[in-house]
Amino acid sequence: MNAELQPSGYGELLSRLKQEVRAAQLRAHRVVNTELLTLYWTIGQAILDRQSSEGWGTRVIHRLADDLRTEFPEMRGFSGRNLQYMASAARAWPNPIAQQPAAQLPWGHIMVLLDRLDDQAERDWYVAAAVEHGWSRNVLLNQIKNRLREREGAAPSNFSLRLAPADSELAQQLTRDPYVFDFLDITAAAHERDLEHGLIDSLQQTLSEFGRGFSFVGRQVHFDVDGKDFYIDLLFFHADQVRYVVVELKIGSFEPQYAGQLGFYVSLVEDQLRRPDRHAPTVGILLCAERSDRVVRYALASAAHPIAVAEYTFATRDRAELPTATELADVVDTVLLSDSVDIALTKDQKDD
Repeated sequence: MNAELQPSGYGELLSRLKQEVRAAQLRAHRVVNTELLTLYWTIGQAILDRQSSEGWGTRVIHRLADDLRTEFPEMRGFSGRNLQYMASAARAWPNPIAQQPAAQLPWGHIMVLLDRLDDQAERDWYVAAAVEHGWSRNVLLNQIKNRLREREGAAPSNFSLRLAPADSELAQQLTRDPYVFDFLDITAAAHERDLEHGLIDSLQQTLSEFGRGFSFVGRQVHFDVDGKDFYIDLLFFHADQVRYVVVELKIGSFEPQYAGQLGFYVSLVEDQLRRPDRHAPTVGILLCAERSDRVVRYALASAAHPIAVAEYTFATRDRAELPTATELADVVDTVLLSDSVDIALTKDQKDD
């Protein structure tokens, strides 16, 4: 329709109706998903009952799968393997699954939870997290592989000493230990600036690793104090807790003076950026390659501002393990010798 011919209020009405359609689609999807999980749970529970009372084995389950596929050829999901997953789901969630948070997840998520986790409390923790954050199946798998439950809130800090009790608990939830930056493409000999650049270049993945609610404010954030320049490596703002989070990056082991430096930066943000009537107290997180817990404990006890110290990991590419330019040339010469192809390396290549 030509925009000039649209009646008054048409655009607003169209926008609202689009939202209504999408919301209805989402509700319908959730209903379908819950009904499917309820069906799978019912089948699984029936199998468990028969296994208990009549000793059904794998052969009977596969026969049941064949008969169900014959009766309902248009339906997917009735393989013998999937029926075994159904039984496992009924065992993991003995009450009807529709009454539990797991019913809000797609079946593929349930399969990941059953495959990767044996402890039911741990499964339920990841169910709640996946529902809250809207994780895809791949994200759920990655969080399980990276042991998020163990890492979340685990960084040593002095929050309990420097913040009010309720706020201290909230701030602690912002931390992880270690942070897993496997998406970075840097070498083991990287410098702090390389790490910083890598985190910014992969900002979406960086924010995902820091957790829900983090938004990026800036890198190398500049402050002028009596003519002297100071730069914060990374500055974030946490939308849910309404607070600034100062992040400092260190390539090597933790040193006590790092706590003082981070505390200084937290103080700068408190004084120049934070609005006490709107923002919760600023906290700092120092990321280092490794640490001595005893050294960290003493440093945190004497630090005047709320800070935490966490380790980080990333998949390194060690240049020493890569073939040299000369070795690569030898391989190429050998492969192409029969074709009399000359391989010429530039001086820069030889120097790498």
